[in-house]
Amino acid sequence: MAYYGKCIETVIGQLDKFKAKKGSAEQFLEAASTALQTLSPRKQAFILEVLSGCLEYQKLLAVVVDAFYVRAGCLCPRADYSLFEVICYLATFQLEELGFQLFCDIVRSQPVDKMRKFLGFFFNPLNLCSWITDEWSLIYETAYVRENWIGPLMRWQPEVQKLINQLEEVLANQSVVSKTKAKVTEPKEFNLTVPRPRSIPVPEPVPVVAKSKPVPRSTYQPPKKQQLLETTKRHNRWKAEELLRRANVEEMRCAVPRSRGEPPTQDSRKTLQPRLLPRILKTPKLTFYKTNNVPVKLNTAAILREGSLYQRQVEKELERVDKLVDGAGDFSEFLEWQRKVQAEGREEQLAASECHRLQGKLSHEEAILARQRLVQGNKEKADQKKEETAELMQQCAERRLQEERSMKELVRRVAEVQRNVKVAQTKLLRGRQQIVQEVIEESRELLQRSAEAAGEEQKRRRELISQLRALETQPVRQGKLVDLTQIPGYGLEGEMSVVELRERLALLKETRRREEEEKRDQIIQGKRARSQELQNVVEQISLCRAAMGRSAALRWEERKARSAAPAAPSQDERVLELQRKVEEKAAERRRQAALLRVPAPRAAHRKPRAQLEAQHWLELEQSRERRLRALQRSGSVCGRARRLEAA
Repeated sequence: MAYYGKCIETVIGQLDKFKAKKGSAEQFLEAASTALQTLSPRKQAFILEVLSGCLEYQKLLAVVVDAFYVRAGCLCPRADYSLFEVICYLATFQLEELGFQLFCDIVRSQPVDKMRKFLGFFFNPLNLCSWITDEWSLIYETAYVRENWIGPLMRWQPEVQKLINQLEEVLANQSVVSKTKAKVTEPKEFNLTVPRPRSIPVPEPVPVVAKSKPVPRSTYQPPKKQQLLETTKRHNRWKAEELLRRANVEEMRCAVPRSRGEPPTQDSRKTLQPRLLPRILKTPKLTFYKTNNVPVKLNTAAILREGSLYQRQVEKELERVDKLVDGAGDFSEFLEWQRKVQAEGREEQLAASECHRLQGKLSHEEAILARQRLVQGNKEKADQKKEETAELMQQCAERRLQEERSMKELVRRVAEVQRNVKVAQTKLLRGRQQIVQEVIEESRELLQRSAEAAGEEQKRRRELISQLRALETQPVRQGKLVDLTQIPGYGLEGEMSVVELRERLALLKETRRREEEEKRDQIIQGKRARSQELQNVVEQISLCRAAMGRSAALRWEERKARSAAPAAPSQDERVLELQRKVEEKAAERRRQAALLRVPAPRAAHRKPRAQLEAQHWLELEQSRERRLRALQRSGSVCGRARRLEAA
């Protein structure tokens, strides 16, 4: 028994490894045979045979074991899944080869309770002849299943039933033995020490409290200053009400109309009349136009920064004047040479821009010629492409006909396969519905039990809550009397009552308020002095700005007078050469168009495009003239700057 028990344990371990790795069965068997080479040949052959059989018929074994866990083995652990597979394989495929006695030894080597449950479930004639046969028939042929597997199992069923009875007897004997061996717990008394009697505490002496001083009379009397303020407030209010009453009774003199000959009266009270006064017309509002040059409000930092800037400029100008007085030199010759060099540079730039324009025109003519050649080549390619497309279309049509024929044949085959599958699915669905119905009934019973337990728990909680609420309703004495005029009497220095503390805090606040007012006055004086200084700086800045504005206006007038007459650009040899090339390319383009009979480009026979091109070249010439003027203007400005620096 121990021999076969170890073999079965080895097979179970190998099956668990295979399920964890999920690889191919052949590779796993090779690896297992390599790992089992240390065992004896007989033992190795038995293990490999059982292992290969379990892997080969894994689907059949899984049907039985899964149903066992659902119906009869709910309390069995999932770790014994491989054990039940091995026993099922031995009973189905190896029982006649091993012999019934050897099979009994293998079963007895395993846990008795588990084997009794599984064998009773598997060898139940009702299970074998009903759903096990149906499930196995879905995998293999029905006749083959009944002849080779179900028939032998039914023949061995009586003997297996005897084995199951023996296992039940063994379980009963084990339970009796376990009951006799149980020992009863004998309680022992606790060895507790006798508590000592408590001693009566000595009463503490009652402290004597010193007699408190009476509260001063000034505590409950308002201060005199507050009374004076109240009196002043009432007087001011009475005065304001009197003024309001007089204003409502009397009218303004300007609002009372009178005739031209009537002189104005001195007393306004005599002019009051009960008649209705004429309506006073409202004058239209005046319209004020704001100027464009709105002054910008500067902050302190900006004012000081600008003031220091103008101060540095004044110092620099004074320094320059001192140098001129001392006899500094003049840079007029250098400035003249510089002006000539700049003029030559401008002429060179104009010539380069003209060359660039002519090069663009030349490339335009070359592009037209290339386009004419490309049109001819595209026509030839298009004809060739049409011929190739026609051939491809014919080939595609033939291929499509062949594909349609093959698809029809495939559809016919699939329809036949689906008919067979539907019958098998119907049988499987019936078995699963029966299993689901059983599971639903069991779950309903469990829910009913849990509901009853929850009701009892809820009842117990209600009783506890009622007890807690009864405890909470008992009255509790709270509160404490406090006298704010009483001194605590702890013996500390500066000890006082709460009322006296409040008075001292009021005096301290008054002192702080006076200090804040003094500081505020000092800050205001400092701000006034600072604003006066800034005002002086702003006046100085305004004077400097006016002077600089006048000088800038004079410079602008001089610059405008100099740039009135722009100079014409000079011709260059490169420009003439490019013009000649452009004319040659245009003539060649016209000859090519006449020979190939290709229509001229759109720019040649469309008037709007020609006008746009002419306008484009005109704008280029104008931009060149503007650039020349700008260069001349910048040259004059640079020359003036040099003269100013030299001066």
